[in-house]
This record gives sequence, structure tokens and C-alpha cells, in this order.
Amino acid sequence: MYNRRVSGILLHPAALPGAGGIGDIGDAAYRFIDWLVVAKQRRWQIMPLGPTSYGDSPYAGLSALAGNPLLISLEQLVRAGWLDERALTDAPGAYGDWIDYGAVIPWKMARLEWAFGGFRAHANAEQRAAFAEFCAEHASWLDTFALFAALKEAYRGEPWNRWDTAIARREPAALAEARRQLAERVYFQQFLQWVFFTQWTALRRYANECGVQIIGDLPIFVAFDSADVWANPDIFHLDAEGNPTVVAGVPPDYFSPTGQRWGNPLYRWDVLAERRYDWWIERFRLLFRLVDIVRIDHFRGFAAYWEIPAHAATATEGRWVAGPGEALFAEVRAQLGPLPIIAEDLGLITPDVDRLRRQLGFPGMAVLQFAWGGDASSNYLPHNYTRDLVVYTGTHDNDTTVGWWSTLDEHTRQHVRNYLGARDETIAWDFIRAALMSVADTAIIPMQDVLGLGSWARLNLPGRAEGNWAWRMRPEQLNFDQAHHLAYLTSLYGREPLVVAE
Repeated sequence: MYNRRVSGILLHPAALPGAGGIGDIGDAAYRFIDWLVVAKQRRWQIMPLGPTSYGDSPYAGLSALAGNPLLISLEQLVRAGWLDERALTDAPGAYGDWIDYGAVIPWKMARLEWAFGGFRAHANAEQRAAFAEFCAEHASWLDTFALFAALKEAYRGEPWNRWDTAIARREPAALAEARRQLAERVYFQQFLQWVFFTQWTALRRYANECGVQIIGDLPIFVAFDSADVWANPDIFHLDAEGNPTVVAGVPPDYFSPTGQRWGNPLYRWDVLAERRYDWWIERFRLLFRLVDIVRIDHFRGFAAYWEIPAHAATATEGRWVAGPGEALFAEVRAQLGPLPIIAEDLGLITPDVDRLRRQLGFPGMAVLQFAWGGDASSNYLPHNYTRDLVVYTGTHDNDTTVGWWSTLDEHTRQHVRNYLGARDETIAWDFIRAALMSVADTAIIPMQDVLGLGSWARLNLPGRAEGNWAWRMRPEQLNFDQAHHLAYLTSLYGREPLVVAE
């Protein structure tokens, strides 16, 4: 993975174009892979694929293991014979620039319900057998998630610690009764997961056949209101009522005098160690069935994490606590073998974090937007890169390069101009060129930078509760002018795909 020069594009499937109001893993995703091939890109980086909840963030999903039904291709359900083509009309937002989640979610879920009815009425023996095989193979997590999702629906979206006490505490008799009463809804949730995994597996196979590998994303923490915490309370710091006693975040810094209080429950690493990290092993095992490479978000938390008392309103009362370090990854390797992993090592990186990353042999990250305004010693300036890096012009948490440039002070702009010979009107492509020509083995470019879009196309603004994760491409933006220009630069800087003789 790390010994040859490659490049790729950062784009979540939800941001793909299409008529359904939200991107999916159907026809547009296959066209995007074709576009990557023309552009000579060998990596497609995505965000977590799990089902989203309030705020629509893929980093705060209802499950670390399940797939997001909103990414299911309805067109493929029509081809399967389970959905009428007329159901695809009048999608909220259709081909627009934004995902209107409030309108899209009920519209799409209704059609998935209809497809479920079509499956039950018209599926052939082979399809029913494939569904049954999937349910049996994934029963260890699927049964729990399907029940959780059905219960969340029955409790009208309330978090699990507000459900009836016997259900919240997973008392066996209460769970058995819930499964009996909600059998149809559990069945529906299992159907959605089968469809998602089937469609995604086919898409990944196509990408691999085209020479494209998919980089997935694994957030270190999970949401409190998730099947993971509900089903595994003993591996999290919770009180007798199921509420977190300590939560995750980051300490105060130059950008935030009170730090960031994320609110995710923290792991009881001592309990996980006694269990040989079984929950993490399953998480890695399943994710590597969906993607080729995994980027671990907030890698520094494995060396040490910021623990905040749950009662604290800000992160100022937190403290550093040692993480599992090498022990977790040693167990992962013992059970699953060596795995291609990228460590997101941005932010406050202390020597112990860098030492752990190097000890494990994981490449780190560099973001070009972070390089400017200081002196020549910045680790994010290209002349300080090493090969074991993945360089980005920006990430999903940054502004687009054009938007970022518009907010800069003149001193910082002049630093960029002096260093790169950059011009205002070509700043996005100047950054792309700098990333591609760097010594870093891998370069990843957000699609918004390829398209030269401004701040309006920013995907996420950390700390903002609403209005994120909504940008998406229009069909006409996936054109081949940019693909050919990107292919030219990719070849120029030695990142062209290898040609394999037949």
C-alpha cells in the first residue's frame, strides 16, 4: 500500500448526483468510478457508511456496523422487480445542490417500504435464499441492530435510555417480547441491511476491477444513542441508569478556549482488554469486508484521550488518560493479519502519538491548508513531507480551498504565492498540483476542489449542529474536462496507474 505513488478523490456517496434527492450507491456511483479511471485515480475515499441520526452526520451513526439505508439505490430495486418505476418521480430536491434531509428521509423510506413489500410478494427462491444466508452470516450484529432500529421506530426516535427500563437494560424476557411484537419491523430492518450490503459489495467489486481501491473511515468513538452502546454497556463508562459518566472531546487550544466537548461515551479499555478487544475485532473485520483501506479518525485517542466529566458543560475540566496503545492493534493483527490503515494524526500530536503511529507502521496525514502563515519548519509544508504520508488539500472538516483562500489575510496569501507561485484564479488547482507533486506516497483531493467550488459547498463545519453534510454534485459537474486535466497532472508527477500486461 505505501510503497508506490497513488492519488484519489474524497467524496461521500451521499454527495453523488442523482434524481433521488440524495446520492446513492447505484448508477451515479458506477459513473463516478468510470470518471476516476479516466482521471487516473486509484483511490476513492468515503466517510463512514453507517445509518445516520439527528444532525445527519456519518460520524454519529446509529451503528458502527450497519449500513445506511439512505444510500440504497432505488433504481436497482426497480430492476429487481420489487419497486414500480413510477415511485422514483418527484423526489425532494431531485438533482439539486443540497440534500433536504427533512424531506428526503420520509420520501425514500416510504419507497424502501414499498420495495420490501415487493420483495415479499415477488422475490424468487434464489433471492430469498441469499437473504436468509446474509441474515445467518451476520446474525452476531444484525439481530441486535435490527431490533434496536425497530425499537427506536416504536419509541418515535427517543434515545434508548428513555425506553422502558426493562428494554433499556436488555432484560431477556423484555427483549423476547419486543422481538415478538416487532417481528415485521425487525424483518424490514434486516431486509434493508441485506440490500445495502449486496449493492455495496457489487459496487466495491466493480471499483476493484477498475483498479480503484476504496478508503473507508473508522471513527474512534461511537454515538451514545447507538446499537453499539445499548448492546454493550459493559464496555463503556456508564452509570446504573445507562448515562455516560465521562465523555470524549479535546482540550482547550488556540482555536477554542473551552476546548470541544463531543459527548461520545468513552471505552472501558480494561474490560475490552480482558475480552481480547472482541468488539473492536468484529468492527475491523466487518469494515474490511466493505473497503480496502481504513482511515482511523482521531488516532491520537489510542495513545491518550481527553476524558471530560459528563456533568461538565465544556472540555476545560478534562484530563488526559492513556489509551490502549499498541495492545489493541497487536490483537487485531493476531486475529485478522496485517491491515492497511491510515492514521488521522491531525491536531495536538504529542511524541507518544507519533511514536505509536511509527511503531505500527501506519502512514499519517498532512493537510495543505494548515501549512501557511508561519515559518519553514511547519510539518504541513511539502518540503517537510516524508513518504509515509497521505496529503490532502483539505478534508471534510475544512473549507473548500477556494473558500479558505477567500478568508485569508494578505500575509498568509503572500506566503502561499511565494511558496507555490499560486494565483488567486487557480488556487484550487495550484493546491492539487502541490499535493500531487509532493513526495507523499498518497494524495487525496476533495471533489469540491477539483470542481473549484467556494465555501457554499463546504461539507462540514465542526461545532455547528445543523446545516452540515448537505452538499452534493449536479450531474453535469461530473464531466471529463476536469478528469483529463487531473489525469495529466497525475501522470506528470508519477502517480499514474500501473499497466498490467495481459
